[in-house]
This record gives sequence, structure tokens and C-alpha cells, in this order.
Amino acid sequence: MQEGRGGNVSIQGDIASIGECMVEMAPAADGLYRQGFAGDTLNTAWYLRALTSADKRAVRYVSAVGTDALSERMVDFLTGNGIDASHLARIAQRTVGLYLITLAGAERSFTYWRKDAAARLLANDLPRLEAALAGVGLVYFSGITLAILEPADRARLFQALAGLRQRGCEVVFDPNIRPRLWPDAATMAAATIDGYRAASIALPTFPDEAALYGDRSMRDTADRIAALGVREIVVKNGADPALVRAPGVDDFVPVAPSGQPVDTTGAGDSFNGGYLAGRIADRSPVAAAELGHKVAARVICVRGALADMPSLADLRVE
Repeated sequence: MQEGRGGNVSIQGDIASIGECMVEMAPAADGLYRQGFAGDTLNTAWYLRALTSADKRAVRYVSAVGTDALSERMVDFLTGNGIDASHLARIAQRTVGLYLITLAGAERSFTYWRKDAAARLLANDLPRLEAALAGVGLVYFSGITLAILEPADRARLFQALAGLRQRGCEVVFDPNIRPRLWPDAATMAAATIDGYRAASIALPTFPDEAALYGDRSMRDTADRIAALGVREIVVKNGADPALVRAPGVDDFVPVAPSGQPVDTTGAGDSFNGGYLAGRIADRSPVAAAELGHKVAARVICVRGALADMPSLADLRVE
């Protein structure tokens, strides 16, 4: 094991998560479905809020919603759970997307309806986006964030992120590779590389990276991403140990013990929330990854992407 803290992540300002929150239809009893709200970047924001102090910093959700009743319900849901929804753009004649979870044991697959989702326009106005991100100390986005945007809007997002990074903001990227959202593999691969180049911290998943880029090992994945200028990398690998790569650190961190898994939805997103919360609280990268695994171990034992925040109180870092 190589010792080292991996550098501090000193956050002065709010946390912002950029992406798409959707209506979630999750399996319940007797073939029925329970309606909730979730989405990869919202899930990570949820766990950041659950694990950090609202008195120290806000967790903003930066996206776009419609002006319809369902959009209002989503805003009320975010606000009611301590997530700052005041930076959401409101776009008339649009609504929010929806996804349905299908389970095979504890493994999940998704069906999506998002053609008219307002979130697809979250970056079509650069001054509005920059205003929504003003004053943040850490910003998080994903490959799904990139996939739902038109190329010109994607370029605006990268412009906003570059400005934030120049001012010392930590920019965090989870590629969350979803081929069905992209027109072809080449476009997806190129946009993902752009995402890495924008980031100071990256949270990839090894099987996805291996399938897209041909990486033979988790260290190959970390080496490739580090060469794009990313300082801190955690390569996740499902139920197997994660590889943590940071200055002075190159180590595998085993997953945490869990109860009987019932739904793996949100496992990676919750790991991300735990990892970032740990780093914000000045835990080492290895200790932060251990926290991420503990959070994910709780989440896979509940239905849907979002575990109750009070159930994570013993894992809070500040």
C-alpha cells in the first residue's frame, strides 16, 4: 500500500450537481409501481446532502424543469429534502422525464421517456447556467448530463466548467456510460474524453470503460484518465474492490459488507456521494472510498435509488 492523503479537497462555497432529475417508477408489491423522483446526478446530490451539514454549505441541483404540475411536485420534493432548487431553470411547454425500473433479482434495467424533458435545455443559455453555478466550490456532472444535451449546449456546459476550474472549483465527473443515449460509440467516446479533460476528480466504472476504450485492467483505466489531466480517480468495479488513484495513493479498497441486496439502482451514485462527502470532510481518498462503499451497501438493500436520509445519519461526516 502506498501511503498518502492524496491532497486536500478544500471546498469554499456550495456544492452543485448538474443533470436531469426524472420521475422514477420503482417496483412495489403485487406488480404495482411506486412513484418517486431520481436520476444519477440527483442521487449523488441526495447522498451529499444526507452526509454533510446544511449549516456549512448548500447542495444545489442545477437543471431545468417545466412549468406544469409534475415539475412543481419535483421542485417541492427537492426543496422538502434540503436540496437547493432555486437555480432550476423553468421552461414552458416542457416537463420532466420518466423512467421505469425492471428488476431481475436485485439487478436492474431501465426504460426511459425523456423526449420532452426540460433538462435537455439546461445549458442552452450560458449566462443563466453561469449564474446558477456562481459561488460553488465543487460541481458534479455525469455522462448522462452530456448525453441529453445538444452539441452546442454541451460546449456551453464545458465553457462554464472551464471557468469554474480556473477559479479553483473542484470539477467532478462520472462518465456513467449509457450507449443507448448516444448516436454512436465514437461520439460517446469523444464526449466522455472531453468530460475527463474538464474534471479534476473522476469516478468511472471499469466494465464500462473497458468496453468503450479496450482497457485491460483497472490500472490501465486510471492511467488513461490521468493522462487527460485528472488529478484524482476512483475506478469502481461493482461488488469488487475500487481502485483509488491520487497523488501518493494507488490502492484497491474492498467493498463494505451489506445485507441481502434487493435493488442495485443508485449504487454507484451513492458511492459517489459518500466518496465526495468524505473528501470534503478532509478524509483521505482511501477513507473516502471506504465511506462510499458503506453508503452503497445501505442503498442496495432498499427499493429505488434513494435511501431515507435519516437511515444514513450514523455515516454523516460533518
